[in-house]
Amino acid sequence: MLELQIISNNEEGFGVAIHEGTRVLIAGGLAGETVVGKITYVGRRESFANIIKLLKRSPDRAPSAACTMGKACDGCGLMQMRYPAQLAWKKEMVSRQIRRYPSLSGAAIHDVIASPSELGYRNTAKLVVAGKHSDPVIGIYRRNTHDVLEIEDCALHHPLINKVVKAAKAGIKKGKVQIYNPKSEMGLLRYLVVRVAEPGNQVMVVFVTTDQGYNEMHHLAKFIQQAVPEVAVVAQNINNSTGNVIFGHKDRSITKAQSLKAFIGDKSFNLSPHSFFQVNSGAARIIYEKVREFAHLSGKERVIDLYCGIGGISLFLADRAREVVGIEVVEAAVADATANAAMNRADNCSFEAGDAVHLIDEIGEEGGADLIVLNPPRKGCEEKVLKSVAAINPARIIYVSCSPETLARDLDILSGLGYRTLEVQPVDMFPQTVHVEDVALLEKVQDLKA
Repeated sequence: MLELQIISNNEEGFGVAIHEGTRVLIAGGLAGETVVGKITYVGRRESFANIIKLLKRSPDRAPSAACTMGKACDGCGLMQMRYPAQLAWKKEMVSRQIRRYPSLSGAAIHDVIASPSELGYRNTAKLVVAGKHSDPVIGIYRRNTHDVLEIEDCALHHPLINKVVKAAKAGIKKGKVQIYNPKSEMGLLRYLVVRVAEPGNQVMVVFVTTDQGYNEMHHLAKFIQQAVPEVAVVAQNINNSTGNVIFGHKDRSITKAQSLKAFIGDKSFNLSPHSFFQVNSGAARIIYEKVREFAHLSGKERVIDLYCGIGGISLFLADRAREVVGIEVVEAAVADATANAAMNRADNCSFEAGDAVHLIDEIGEEGGADLIVLNPPRKGCEEKVLKSVAAINPARIIYVSCSPETLARDLDILSGLGYRTLEVQPVDMFPQTVHVEDVALLEKVQDLKA
């Protein structure tokens, strides 16, 4: 037990204190607080502690926790913080990354736009099923372990996801469904994937199993549908590999309905079991509308949407562009994007599956681009992709990122390729967590000597 003074919060939300020259990371601690902490782990460079008693409280601390699992689950690094303070902390984090590069010193960094919902916003959950059928555990892996932490009433999950989890547990007990054990490699049910299509609040449930288990899965599906009438689609995915990848290659429908229709703004999207879809629909709409605002389209432009996923940004730009071409490496996502364009009557949208490096050159040669949108995964863009984008010479680039660190790195590379970052707009896609999305606007520098 130690008395610790917290001097700051690190990038993962832990309070940071120094004790006898060693950094101590305190789960749930806030800058400016003094706590009695219990050391839970001692490492060479840093140790970890839990708060036993608050001696001095930060004014930024939330009056009461929205979740009682904070000490056990470290998924929500900022839940102890009042929401306005979370937004200020995220702006500071984005600013710190951007300001590391002198080339970005002129970029305006705006205040973080809040999520429409602070809690209950996650429309998708991919959960591990563990334990025995007599006492099932459904939840997530604890960090750096294979222990499964039960999550029955997650404050971030859409309430219908929590209802499905409770029903699934009861159904597993009743049907004596054998649960997969990774050590013995025996058992049937491995994962439970739940997705809610907003605003209609219809639910899709996917059982990931090692084998067909026809009877067990049909009975479990029926049980869950009776308990939660909003469940419209139940599917099964068979994954008999031994790794931690959730989905296997074989799918089977249990219900007649095989997909759900979700909306972001006035655009509709077809969701199948494997579709990638933003987990916070309200914040996704803010991001897509910000991209449309930054794009400043007149109807004459050709747009390339790189890493387009199922076509969300493409569809938001299609109304105001001459043509939108989406590029995505995942073939299933391209099939979804093509279907979504047809459903939204966006005849000027087309999508191609393939590697960004090869396709961007090809599509650029076909007709250039007035605007290129980049929305890469967390690791950011390969430098070859950025060079190819700059070679097409668009007047504007919009970069959507879920990592301030790789965003800043790539904006710096683009500045060396003739593109000035004008502004960065952070959007809080993931309240209560340390993650933040950013939309950056870049323009071609007309005279590099100037």
